[in-house]
Amino acid sequence: MSTSADSESLVDVVVVGGGPAGLTAATYLGRFLRSCLVLDAGDSRAKWIPESNNCPGFPNGVAGVELLRRMRAQAEEFGARFEAAEVAKIERDGDGFLLSDGARSWRARCVILATGLADKLPDAPWVADAVDCGALRLCSICDAYEASDSCIGVYGPSGDIGAHGLFLRAYSERVYLLPTDDGAGGDDMREAVDAGVRVLAPGGRLDFDGKRCSYTTGDGETVVFDSLYPFMGSHTSARIAAAAGATLSDEGEIIVDDDQMTGVPGLFAIGDVVSGLNQISVAVGQAAIATTRVHGMLPFVPRGGAVEL
Repeated sequence: MSTSADSESLVDVVVVGGGPAGLTAATYLGRFLRSCLVLDAGDSRAKWIPESNNCPGFPNGVAGVELLRRMRAQAEEFGARFEAAEVAKIERDGDGFLLSDGARSWRARCVILATGLADKLPDAPWVADAVDCGALRLCSICDAYEASDSCIGVYGPSGDIGAHGLFLRAYSERVYLLPTDDGAGGDDMREAVDAGVRVLAPGGRLDFDGKRCSYTTGDGETVVFDSLYPFMGSHTSARIAAAAGATLSDEGEIIVDDDQMTGVPGLFAIGDVVSGLNQISVAVGQAAIATTRVHGMLPFVPRGGAVEL
């Protein structure tokens, strides 16, 4: 395994992930006068956001790509370095850590995992276009307000979509559940139905006409939606933390303490890979907490001194 030419030295902190959590961490570390390398696979979930209207400081909304651009520029201003990489392994290396992508390796005193998650989406070639125009939405907490008084669909396993449908019912009278299986759905679905949410026959076909998504049942009933929310679960890279000794919850999230540190001293986790509330504001707050703790753990260097690289 070769070592990256730009990262042969031991850095204070390697941040894994270049989404809002990782970029906030990089900015804080730079302002703490700590050396920081961000390893970014370039697939932040925030890139899917066509426009966020609940992101603090952007009253007129901001696209995910633009938000990431600004946050990266800010981190670079305070000295963060970036490399394109998908980290496959983290292991102890003396008092620090060794990270690798299978071909290259990096060494750090501390590691902050900010790898986020990837939504499981319908298997259709039009998904990216539907997300881009807002026909397919990924976070009801983020943008249910924008879907107010519209026709809303909730697509996914019967046992999971009832609670989401009930949440969305507060915003519209026209909410439909589109189960991908013929399960009963449980108490959440019954509560949603009692609140006026309608359940369509399971196993129907999803389509997209370039502007809106639709669902056609086996009986030929078609409903066209202004907004469609898929709730099909997600993929995370929490396994690399588990392989390094961190503990995962039953839901597959990394368990951390109040300072965002895992059970492995010096290994931290922030953002969607940790929290069940997948929000930019939550990720940013966790980054501030984690980096402040990291700064306190690292060797003190007075002004005029030098951090060993």
